[in-house]
Amino acid sequence: MEASELHDLSDDADYTASQLQGSASMMRCDSENRSSSSEHGGAELIYLKDNVAVHPTQFASERISGRLKLTKQDSLLFLSWIPYKGQTSNAKLSEKDRNLYSITAVPFTQVRSIRRHTPPLGWQYVILVLSSGLAFPPLYFYSGGVKEFLAIVKQHVFIARSADDANVFIVNDFQSPLQKTLSSLELPSSLPVASGQSTYPLDEVYSNENQGGTSAGGDNRVSNVSQYGLRKHKSHDPTRDLSIHLLEKFSLVTKFARETTTQLFSENNVFGSVDKRWNNQPVHSYPEKLSNIVEEKHDQIPHSYPEKEHLSDEEMYSDIDVPADPLEFNKLSLVWGKPRQPPMGSQEFTAFLDSEGRVVESKALRERVFYGGIEHHLRKEVWPFLLGYHAYDSTYAEREYLRSVKRMEYATLKQQWQSISREQAKRFTKYRERKGLIDKDVVRTDRAFEYYEGDDNLNVNSMRDILLTYSFYNFDLGYCQGMSDYLSPILFVMEDESEAFWCFAALMERLGPNFNRDQNGMHTQLFALSKLVELLDSPLHNYFKQNDCLNYFFCFRWILIQFKREFEYEKTMQLWEVLWTQYLTEHLHLYVCVAILKRYRSKIMGEQMDFDTLLKFINELSGHIDLDSTVRDAEALCICAGENGAASIPPGTPPSLPLDDGILYPLDDDVL
Repeated sequence: MEASELHDLSDDADYTASQLQGSASMMRCDSENRSSSSEHGGAELIYLKDNVAVHPTQFASERISGRLKLTKQDSLLFLSWIPYKGQTSNAKLSEKDRNLYSITAVPFTQVRSIRRHTPPLGWQYVILVLSSGLAFPPLYFYSGGVKEFLAIVKQHVFIARSADDANVFIVNDFQSPLQKTLSSLELPSSLPVASGQSTYPLDEVYSNENQGGTSAGGDNRVSNVSQYGLRKHKSHDPTRDLSIHLLEKFSLVTKFARETTTQLFSENNVFGSVDKRWNNQPVHSYPEKLSNIVEEKHDQIPHSYPEKEHLSDEEMYSDIDVPADPLEFNKLSLVWGKPRQPPMGSQEFTAFLDSEGRVVESKALRERVFYGGIEHHLRKEVWPFLLGYHAYDSTYAEREYLRSVKRMEYATLKQQWQSISREQAKRFTKYRERKGLIDKDVVRTDRAFEYYEGDDNLNVNSMRDILLTYSFYNFDLGYCQGMSDYLSPILFVMEDESEAFWCFAALMERLGPNFNRDQNGMHTQLFALSKLVELLDSPLHNYFKQNDCLNYFFCFRWILIQFKREFEYEKTMQLWEVLWTQYLTEHLHLYVCVAILKRYRSKIMGEQMDFDTLLKFINELSGHIDLDSTVRDAEALCICAGENGAASIPPGTPPSLPLDDGILYPLDDDVL
């Protein structure tokens, strides 16, 4: 963002008026804490604020309160937030877990922007975004004082208001590599990346697909959905490319919010915490240990991993000095244990049920789906279990009763927006905005797939009705671009509007944080991904760091819609049901990201890709990633990482389920 587009804070009367208040606070801190002015090896304490909290869950009663400090040393300003010891109403978090949210002496030279939120209802909070693009969890000022905080920051660091959003304040730098990159992606002056000319000819893609896949039973799966004409996607779908490009573009700039919310928690589902343990502890020793584990497994277990038909990356870029993979990913098969199996059929599924229809061994069922998937005709029966809509211990009769009750409940919800008159709609801005966005999105979602193609398609109408109904069912979250991508396969599989709605609602319980306006859910996952790459391939992680790619925004689309744009329709459904089993981990999608990056690590480093080139390359991988080998690699990486990998992922990272049962945004919470 250019300096000419920014305005100094002096144009804000509130901030001008708060200068005296900020100065008084600084003097008060100096006088009351002079004995602490030399902490951190000579750092001067210039600001201290108690009762500043973070929210690890959706419930305000489970907040973690702490103390916010600004210190100065050698002309640098540092921010710290430390939780109070033993003072939290959240009994589900241990002292060790609570300390994960600590922010320890972060210099403002690493802060890109500050976003303030001052809703008329609820408590004020700020979000600090680092130059890498990652964000700290929102800091809630329960005693007020956001203006005072920013006024004191301004006395020591140059901050200027963004012309695009009066509540965003840019810190120090105006020419970050991310901003430069985004300026090159502006519409309509350039085509969306997804529709640009790929370096892989489309004819070659289709010919490779026609020659057969590596998936066991893959041909059978495709034939199962042939009644709907499972076709190859059209080479160019301009409206869909535009939609997904806009989604990516807003994602990359970390827009936080299009509008100010008046609900305290509508923008704060999960946090984007920085894991203190990993920030303060080197991880370079782990890849060596993991490599030893792989070698031991390799010696002990025979492998059936197929040889790659194409030249390895090392052969293609042997003239480039590329750091070796710590796990020798391209030379050694990481796969052990069970190979991929044919999809589970009806007879085999019935064997998992008792006489009344209960799943006897849910873990065994999830393991079977993880290693082989499900025949298409059986998905409408199994997916509700994987998504949590049906309980594993429910009987045939209980599930039938639930379907009947939920069908009536869905009809009631749907009637809420169907009964809105034209005159009422004129006075219901939020409804008009959401309906307009949904109407635009559904007509460009998977229209190359016969189930949704053609004018006046009833399935497209059903998708629109479900999304509108969901925006009333979960009014705080509403509708965001990308949700239609999740709903499309669910509706295709369930073939029933009510059942599709409740399965989609169950999925959003896990993935709803992906669409939070402050994007904390996405930032948390990107942070966890960066830690996993650092653990499993430190040379690649260091390369990203040296080339201003450490924010991992090039993986944003992968995580946001869980690889929906990277695989053909049937392959996407296969991958999703593997992820939904949560068999090895609920965060397998992050290991899938690592597996893909490691698969192409030599090309990335050998060609010295910067952020622009890497983003384009990642988008052009769409349709060229082998699913089975990627899932097997992700499984191996997850086993390799073990407890160290689990410790790299902050608690509550999506798609973790909510800690408590109940609605996501309780309006009767004791804090309101």
